[in-house]
Amino acid sequence: MLRRRDFLASAAAAAALPVLPGIGAAQDGATGAAVQPLEPAGTPRLPRGFVWGASTSAYQIEGAVKEGGRKPSIWDTFSHTPGRIADGTNGDVACDHYNRYAEDVDLMARLGLQAYRFSIAWPRVMPDGTGPVNPAGLDFYDRLVDKLLARGILPMACLYHWDLPQALQDRGGWHNRDMAGWFADYAVAAVGKLGDRVKPWAMLNEPSVHAIFGHGFGNHAPGLTGWPSYVMAQHNQNLAQGAGIRAVRALRSDLKLGTVFSLQPIYPSSQDPADVAAAQRFDACWNTINLDPLFHGRYPAPFDAVFAQLVKSGDMEQIRVPVDFLGLNYYGPSWIKHDPASFLAQAGYGAVPEGTPRTLLGWPIRAQGLVEVLTRLRDSYGNPPVFVTENGACYEDPAPAAGLVHDPERTEYIRAHLVAASQAIAQGCALNGYFAWSLLDNFEWAEGERRRFGVVNVDFATQKRTPKSSALYLSQLIKAHAGGTQP
Repeated sequence: MLRRRDFLASAAAAAALPVLPGIGAAQDGATGAAVQPLEPAGTPRLPRGFVWGASTSAYQIEGAVKEGGRKPSIWDTFSHTPGRIADGTNGDVACDHYNRYAEDVDLMARLGLQAYRFSIAWPRVMPDGTGPVNPAGLDFYDRLVDKLLARGILPMACLYHWDLPQALQDRGGWHNRDMAGWFADYAVAAVGKLGDRVKPWAMLNEPSVHAIFGHGFGNHAPGLTGWPSYVMAQHNQNLAQGAGIRAVRALRSDLKLGTVFSLQPIYPSSQDPADVAAAQRFDACWNTINLDPLFHGRYPAPFDAVFAQLVKSGDMEQIRVPVDFLGLNYYGPSWIKHDPASFLAQAGYGAVPEGTPRTLLGWPIRAQGLVEVLTRLRDSYGNPPVFVTENGACYEDPAPAAGLVHDPERTEYIRAHLVAASQAIAQGCALNGYFAWSLLDNFEWAEGERRRFGVVNVDFATQKRTPKSSALYLSQLIKAHAGGTQP
């Protein structure tokens, strides 16, 4: 089964790599000369007012899937289907954050985090997807927000992080155009309860990833496959995003509204024209399929005719709506080749330059790619205010010892990307903050509990939290910057 990690990784060495205009710089695999350094050197220096935080998502940490009136999501269904999750686990308990949120917020405060990006579980707030609001579900987030504010932590809420109510999937899910209105109703319900205290709101998390892996490859919930499925899911998410922003903005005028995209540089795996064209198509599927409709009111050129079959009068006007910020999830680049067998516009993963560092999942590491993505937003999309809402890495962590987990690889990954962030700011990019992914080791989607991204270790058997050295590194940086003694 093709997993997300497989699409970002390949063990083969690369041929000479050209610069692909509008997509990203590349490394010359033939000569060894680098257009830009693979890793930035130095110590992060971020400006005053820069926001430091961490991120999580509801299904990955909350557990309590049958408590407080919550009903099943597509991930409950998917994770309980034999063979879907690599280690056979599910999110029934996860990090038990639903019952341990106060402990987790206290931990954030001890680390000095200034902000926390979390997602709200639609099946907890509206268990049937539409209709009556579940007061007990909203009360959980009410308590969470109050606890965050009491500890001086800014709450940033994301309304949808892939856990669609199963009841809506049974009505067609993201293949149903009515999803836009249903999402807007849910958004109004959540903001109506929490908007007096939560000011930054993100609509969707990574709609292109949800469409590609949940509705194209089928290795994420809801497990659907094929190009038509992917296209419908992508368009209807774009519609819902616009509908949600418009509905919430009509409800309250004092909020900061945005959305979250996963963006990455896309390089061709060789100079073969077929690979260059495939990289351009993949860039459209991953990056500009979200960016172009939101900021320019059109679908990217490779697929405008495809989406024209779905677009109805007024759709693009609904999708193109001003945002107050853009959330950027960045992990690394992809090298792409022409692959006639791939449903995704005949674009598949190709050779990665020899010597490129990787995470445990095989994902290539290129911190300078963060600069490339941010400068692209600056030059092609009006330089919107940006927060890095996810950035992190999976490694094989050792067991806790003396109250700490030593994770030097993750610490270095974070350091290098924060240096890249400071370089992008120096180049005029409107980057305003950084949220590490993730606060806690969690249920890592199709990988289950066996793969860990957290800066805090979670023993899933005992639910004990143990900070990692990466968390202490972040804590030291935050405190140094807040105290005006930037390193």
